[in-house]
Amino acid sequence: MDGASHEASMTHTPDKTRSDAPIAGAQDAQGQAAATVSVMTWLDWVMLTGLSILWGGSFLFGKMALGSFPPFTIVAGRVGLACLTLAVIMRAMGMALPRGWALWGALYGMGLLNNAIPFSLIIWGQTQLGAGLASIINAMTPLFTVVVAHCLTRDEKFNSGKIIGVSLGLIGVAVLVNPESKDGHPLALMSCLGAAISYGFASVWGRRFRRLAINPIQTAFGQVTASTTMMIPLALWLDHPWSLSQPPHAAIVSLLVLGICCTGFAYILFFQVLARAGATAASLVTFMIPPSAIAMGVLVLGESLSTAQLIGMGLIGTGLAAVDGRPAQWLSHRLKRDD
Repeated sequence: MDGASHEASMTHTPDKTRSDAPIAGAQDAQGQAAATVSVMTWLDWVMLTGLSILWGGSFLFGKMALGSFPPFTIVAGRVGLACLTLAVIMRAMGMALPRGWALWGALYGMGLLNNAIPFSLIIWGQTQLGAGLASIINAMTPLFTVVVAHCLTRDEKFNSGKIIGVSLGLIGVAVLVNPESKDGHPLALMSCLGAAISYGFASVWGRRFRRLAINPIQTAFGQVTASTTMMIPLALWLDHPWSLSQPPHAAIVSLLVLGICCTGFAYILFFQVLARAGATAASLVTFMIPPSAIAMGVLVLGESLSTAQLIGMGLIGTGLAAVDGRPAQWLSHRLKRDD
């Protein structure tokens, strides 16, 4: 997801985690889902809420930066600042830089699929869409991950819950992209949808990190470094940033927050939540990002959602719940306990 997100934003690591498609990864623990979530401490919930605000905030600060910077320049600045942030953190923690041609080849693939392509598509979509609506479309990431994994892997095939979830999500998107609606911008919506599809492919690409001896923070640093080397030449070629007028302080601050906080520090916070509460609990952030982005869009930018957009969000959220399986597991657990 954006920030993986990406914002949504991560990948399959040796710990079998990824922040761009946490629901698919959570299925390994579905049998214990209710118990896993119930033992989260108040600090775990605070950290998870903070993570949803950071990743939800990526849509807000991206939108705010668009007033003064062109899309590719924003993406280049975002991943570049995240790269510097993670480099400083790794240095402070005494971590070595990723090494080896095979490893960097994998990191470049992840940087392309998990950062360069989706960040660019989302920020272009936000030239016409609000922060809240872009985050709703981005929430389709786990559903597309299910489809891609079914097609390209042998061990993550469809089941009834996945089929129902993906179907509901697609219906929700159809409601949002309805050409008769005056609220949506079909090309911009499809651009954000393309970002979610790219995240889905990134989740499958990231399976190769299971067999590579690399720390998750090194993986995050490697992919944003790779995407930085892709995006800077592209921004110089297409945006000619040297010809831009002096941006206002608010736009500069928005870009700094987007790169340093919503991308760099968000990765670190995600891994802290993951280490403390586990993959199942950490994946709850998927459900929390759209409300965070919508709330910030309403409070800061004065955005609002139409009835059709709220219906679409509800269908996508229901689809996520069906794929995830935790709400059904929790309800079954409660009913059995009451009996």
